[in-house]
Amino acid sequence: MKRLRRIFERIVEAMLTLSGGITSLVILLIVLFLFKEGIGLFNSPDIEKGYVLCVNSSNQVRKLDPYQIKQIFDSEITNWKEVGGLDSEIMLFRFDEIFNMYSDEELGEDETLLPQKLGEVITGNPNIIAFLPEKYLPDAGASNYSPLPLENIRVQDFVGGREWMPTATPAAQFGILPLILGTLWVSVFAILIALPLGLGVAIYLSELANERVRRLLKPAIELLAGIPSVVYGFFGLVVLVPLIQKTFDLPVGETALAGSLILAIMALPTIITLAEDAMRNTPRAMREAGLALGATQWQTIYRVVVPYAASGITAAVVLGIGRAIGETMAVLMVTGNAAAMPHSLFESVRTIPATIAAELGEAPAGGTHYQALFLLGCILFIITMIISISAEMISKKQKNQGL
Repeated sequence: MKRLRRIFERIVEAMLTLSGGITSLVILLIVLFLFKEGIGLFNSPDIEKGYVLCVNSSNQVRKLDPYQIKQIFDSEITNWKEVGGLDSEIMLFRFDEIFNMYSDEELGEDETLLPQKLGEVITGNPNIIAFLPEKYLPDAGASNYSPLPLENIRVQDFVGGREWMPTATPAAQFGILPLILGTLWVSVFAILIALPLGLGVAIYLSELANERVRRLLKPAIELLAGIPSVVYGFFGLVVLVPLIQKTFDLPVGETALAGSLILAIMALPTIITLAEDAMRNTPRAMREAGLALGATQWQTIYRVVVPYAASGITAAVVLGIGRAIGETMAVLMVTGNAAAMPHSLFESVRTIPATIAAELGEAPAGGTHYQALFLLGCILFIITMIISISAEMISKKQKNQGL
């Protein structure tokens, strides 16, 4: 019998070890896949694949960065002098315009004369910048043009860029700075609201409330954690957004403040439940020792109970922050979803999870937009990992100080 029990225990131990190993491997493969898909963005050209920008050979400008290209085609830059050229007005030319300039007969059968006509247009206009398909490039010997060199999307443009416009042509803008700031802006203020409220309720339930009140409140709070995020989003959209708009006399109520409030509400059940459990696990002897030394109930709470439960409270805060940073649907519904640099809580913002959820379905698989969204997932993973490591270090420091 003992032998069979030992065999059974070893089988269970082997199964648990195997399941742990498989889980760790799956997590590692997911992370590797995420980074593999995202890192390919930096091997992509900074303008739309299969296209090229051309200028007249007499033009002194031989290099433009993606942001300058975007400003030129948005008519924000209208003179070559602004990008290092001569003082002359920029003439924009897109490929489709050639069909308005020439008839089908002039372009030849099956558009065989199209490259020649494009060459004539570029040669005849010294101030032109043309956005053309690479396959229709004119003959270099017969036309007076110079293609601008193509470069890959740079890390500094991705991380430090201030505009997120992944569908812009000819040069998409993949600056994630407004998305990172929007995510941190909403999450930090949500935690600043949720943390004191959550700890206050946890202290009340653990140390002050009688058993009857605790039995009523604890299940109700835990029930809130199971409400789907889209329901919180509807609540925010119907209640919080109009309230914020009227209270602060704003044009729209979908702001970072609305996102912070709804995330604070969503993080509260997690913080309250975990922090209260950690404080209730404080040994009764420690409480009695504090009271025996002459400490009041409040002194015992913040000098004995809270320091002893610091590790559990830290875990509650980390999970609350993780809920706030990783939340998608509710934030997407109440923050206005505007990928702009945030300057106050009363402006619309967009977070990283909301961007991924809103755009992944429209991004062509394998394209630069698709890769950029995967890289956003990598950034979100790194932010969460930094928060977790920081919380673990703080928890260990508190334990060492306690010893």
